[in-house]
Amino acid sequence: MRRVLRIGSRGSRLALWQAEFVSSIIRADFPDIDTEIVVIKTTGDRFLDSPLSKIGGKGVFVKEIEESLLRKEIDIAVHSMKDLPTSLPPGLVIGAVIRRGDPRDALVSDKGVSFFGLPEGAVIGTSSLRRKAQLLNLRSDLKLVPLRGNVDTRLKKLRKEGLDAVVLAMAALNRMGFEKEVSECFPADVVVPAPGQGAIAVECRKDNSEIASLLSRINHGDSFRAVGCERSFLERLGGGCQVPVGCYAEVRGKIIRAVGVVASTDGREVIRDSIEGPVDDYKNLGKELAERILSKGGKDILLKLTS
Repeated sequence: MRRVLRIGSRGSRLALWQAEFVSSIIRADFPDIDTEIVVIKTTGDRFLDSPLSKIGGKGVFVKEIEESLLRKEIDIAVHSMKDLPTSLPPGLVIGAVIRRGDPRDALVSDKGVSFFGLPEGAVIGTSSLRRKAQLLNLRSDLKLVPLRGNVDTRLKKLRKEGLDAVVLAMAALNRMGFEKEVSECFPADVVVPAPGQGAIAVECRKDNSEIASLLSRINHGDSFRAVGCERSFLERLGGGCQVPVGCYAEVRGKIIRAVGVVASTDGREVIRDSIEGPVDDYKNLGKELAERILSKGGKDILLKLTS
């Protein structure tokens, strides 16, 4: 009898695309394994119109999937990496990171206008405090309004709700076939992405050595280390709290370079720094970058936001 690998996923179009993508990689590398995608509804899916901070913050898109994984109802779980809290439940590990997609944030405007071409007081939809803070830092005249929902839902709201533009992850737009809608991409050192943005994580049980071995063969080492650096940065700043924090790391040969940012929600205070060093030291470099930003004023910003 052929082995069937059960893959847990959310039910959104993007999540299913990612689960099927991982499934196709596994089937190509392991022809004797069949895959089955198991759709699991998460708290984040049930309350798509509520701010993430109101329904539990980071983790609302993964909790039920991880519980299913721990109950052995599924063998692996596929997530958008930026949805995963830095602290995983006991017994679970990230077994693989798939080769990362485009990490940048993208502007989709009603008439294809660039960011600095938008009219004074333009209304931009985004529910990300990180995006809001950095965009306001670039242009304080803008009005940022909450925007949640799946990728296609957000694009529809651009027209229906009379917004001038929306900001979304470029990787999600690429995966959903909406790349032609993009007016402009923000360089990763100008609008620093969320830690893990553009990366797909595959989670498994720590005690399942067979699955862990399988996932190690589909893991993309450079993406794994880059994302690991970003998550180390985020963990030092306090994990998954809903605050304007960004970090992006890139591996170039034996060197890894990372940029990080902490900002006030109004965009008036932005603390930014960068670091580079040996790629094998990726976790310590992420932590050191966070320490630098905290010492330069980031700690005061975070205290104000969380008090």
